[in-house]
Amino acid sequence: MTPIRDLSKLCIHTITTKPWNIETAIEKYCAAGVNGITVWRQWLENRDPYKIGQEIIKSGLTPVSLCRGGFFPASSLTDRQKAIDDNRRAIDEAAALGTLMIVLVCGADPRQSLEESRRHIFEGIAAVLPDCEDRKIRLAVEPLHPMYADSRSAINTLKQANDLCDDLDHPLVGVAADVYHLWWDPDLQNEIRRCGESGYLWAFHICDWRTPTVDLLNDRGLMGEGCIDIPQIREWVEQAGFEGFHEVEIFSNRWWQADQDEFLKAIIQAYRTEC
Repeated sequence: MTPIRDLSKLCIHTITTKPWNIETAIEKYCAAGVNGITVWRQWLENRDPYKIGQEIIKSGLTPVSLCRGGFFPASSLTDRQKAIDDNRRAIDEAAALGTLMIVLVCGADPRQSLEESRRHIFEGIAAVLPDCEDRKIRLAVEPLHPMYADSRSAINTLKQANDLCDDLDHPLVGVAADVYHLWWDPDLQNEIRRCGESGYLWAFHICDWRTPTVDLLNDRGLMGEGCIDIPQIREWVEQAGFEGFHEVEIFSNRWWQADQDEFLKAIIQAYRTEC
C-alpha cells in the first residue's frame, strides 16, 4: 500500500510529547506542519480551556478531541456519582475548548465482576448524555487491551464497544479505535467494518507494540518500531468509511526522555513512511 506522503490528517496527542506544556505543543505542532491536536485534560489544569481553544484555532490546528473521560465503574455509589460529575466537567471543558468529541477510557473496578463494571459504564454514559446533547459533544468509547481489564477498562474488544453503542442507541455515542489495544483481535477486520456500517467509527489512534515490551503502560513504540501492521488496519478503517484524523498517541518513558523536537521529527517521518 502507498505510504502517506502528506500531513493533512496527522494529529498528535499532547500526552505523546509529555514534557511540553500546551502552549509549546501548539507552537511546535503547528510549525512542523501537523494539522490536528488532541488535548489531554491535565494540559488544561490552571488554564482557561476557552482561551486554549482559541489559541489552537488561531494557530491553524484543529482541536480533534479531549482526552479523557470515563472511569465510571466503582463499587461505591458515591464514587460512581463522582465519576459522573467529573465527566460532566469534561463535557464543559470540551465545549469551551472547541472540540466536538471526548474519548472515553471507560474504567473498571477489580473489586467487582467485569459484568458489573460494564453495567456501570452503560449507566454512567447514559447519565451524561443529556449534558452531551446540551453541548453537542460526542463520546467516543475506546476499547482497551485486555491487560487493562482489571482497573482501566472493562471494554476490551471492538465488538464490546460496538455492542455498547448498539445498547445505548444514541447518535452522540461512537468508538475510538486504537491499534495498540486492538491489533491482536482476530475479529478486528469484521468489527471495523461493522463499526463503519453503524456510523460509530469516529477516531483512529496509532502507535506500535514493541517486542519485548518493558512497560505495559509506558513503552509504546513509534510507528514502525514494533509488530503492528498499521497500514493494514488503516486500510480497513478507510474501507469502513473513516475520513478523520490519524492520531498519534504514544506513552513512552523512553521517548519522553528524548529531545522532543527530535521526537516530533521522528513522528512525522514515521507517519509518512510507516502508516
